Amino acid sequence: MGLALLGSGCGDDDSAADGGSGNGGTGGRGGAAADGGSKSDGGSKSDAGRAGSASGAGGRAGGGGRTGGGASGVGTSGKGGATGGGSSGSYSSSCWAKPLFGNDLPWNQSIENAPKDSQSDTIIPALQKRGWGAGRLQIDYSIDVLCAAASTPLRPFEKTDNFFDGECNDDPVPVPTGGHVEGEDGYECTGGGDCHLIVIKEDTHKLYEQWVASIDSQDEYTGGCLAVWDMNRSYPATLRGDQCSSADAAGLPIAPLLFDADEVAAGEIKHAVRFALPNTHLKKGTYVRPATHATNSASAGADGVPYGARLRLRASYPVDSLPNEGAKVLARALQRYGMIMADGGNIALMGQDDRSTTHKWDGLLAPRDLEKIKPEDFEMVEAGERFTWKGDCTLAD
Repeated sequence: MGLALLGSGCGDDDSAADGGSGNGGTGGRGGAAADGGSKSDGGSKSDAGRAGSASGAGGRAGGGGRTGGGASGVGTSGKGGATGGGSSGSYSSSCWAKPLFGNDLPWNQSIENAPKDSQSDTIIPALQKRGWGAGRLQIDYSIDVLCAAASTPLRPFEKTDNFFDGECNDDPVPVPTGGHVEGEDGYECTGGGDCHLIVIKEDTHKLYEQWVASIDSQDEYTGGCLAVWDMNRSYPATLRGDQCSSADAAGLPIAPLLFDADEVAAGEIKHAVRFALPNTHLKKGTYVRPATHATNSASAGADGVPYGARLRLRASYPVDSLPNEGAKVLARALQRYGMIMADGGNIALMGQDDRSTTHKWDGLLAPRDLEKIKPEDFEMVEAGERFTWKGDCTLAD
């Protein structure tokens, strides 16, 4: 059975702090989202009545008491936040230098000179009329990537209604001490958000991404759909399986599409960027590679953006007009690698939480530093065949 979004957005609520977590599932729960980032239009949820909740937690602009190595370092961190459970093992600051996965994977390949899609001149003007979610190109910094040492135990979890047999992996998950889920200080999902848990296991190079994960004060671990990725593997075009979702609605991995503060500080992002749009902007039930999944909660017609669409910032865009070097680094990445439509939400761009990186977003790249960039400043790269989501996922071996 395929996963999809059950969509009802909650408008453009500007009532909370800049840079918070505004992307997540729908369902009308949760507090106010980040500046310009209202509750999102969806996450990787089921069309069969299983909507996620709106994300209401504030973002983190600074460090959380953790120290560690550089972008490719392996220094261990302090415990900082609450664990929400009795896990053990270290929480490394960085266990795998970006870009993640091999250079043969599509998100790590330059599309700077790729041809424009034949429908770009229809899709981009329609997106210009609809606008970005929140009305501007804004960045969400709420998702983190944790690193688990070899000594970190693997923990089984109790499946919730957000876990779908045949679509999700049920492997035990490494849960390092001192970590947290998306939008929270620890592992307990308290704010009604998507609460993505993303962990890289250092010794096996496996990436664990789970939606709506929570370890409560009684050390009880519950979780929704889990996708386990092997970062040493050269995946085919169908990734974990055609028609299959992941912890993201497009069926893609999340971590390799998140840019982090260490990359920006180093002056170059060498991969595509994850982005989201409201369901009303997305073409219903349609995806293109590298996506493997779409949703029937998307409601736009032929001029909607399909899941997996790759938008490239025009080469003529005046990058030097942006307010700081961090914004210019990100813009240059959008020109060379583009951004891939991965999920439903009201904050378009997604960078990694800086609690586990050496450099911090404060003074480097603010959530609204790219807000002057409009949809018409992009073009859609050649996407190839359009696929219709039919809900008949078969996970690959």
